[in-house]
Amino acid sequence: QVQLVESGGGLAQAGGSLRLSCAASGGTFGSNDAGWFRQAPGKEREFVAGISPSGVYTYYPDSMKGRFTISRDNAKNTVYLQMNSLKPEDTAVYYCAARPPGLGLSTTRGYLYWGQGTQVTVSS
Repeated sequence: QVQLVESGGGLAQAGGSLRLSCAASGGTFGSNDAGWFRQAPGKEREFVAGISPSGVYTYYPDSMKGRFTISRDNAKNTVYLQMNSLKPEDTAVYYCAARPPGLGLSTTRGYLYWGQGTQVTVSS
């Protein structure tokens, strides 16, 4: 069982940057795919990025390419999401998730473990 705790959210100005962290405990986090998702009020959850267990492979939906970077440090059991050039429409609760590998990073199926989320608010 993997427990995930996100941090690093907060208030940012448009054009600014934030780095989110997701600390894992329990289980074998380094053997899992990890991903970041977000959900804005009244909207469906969106997939932001995925990363392979080793960190060598990453995936971003087309709508997320260019401003977001996912990375991980398995020695610290932590996954990161670097967000640059923030826009007000990036305002959402951001969640990290993990799952056993093998489904392909482009799919959002199979994420078993979820954090509680961290709020990101971008002001114009």
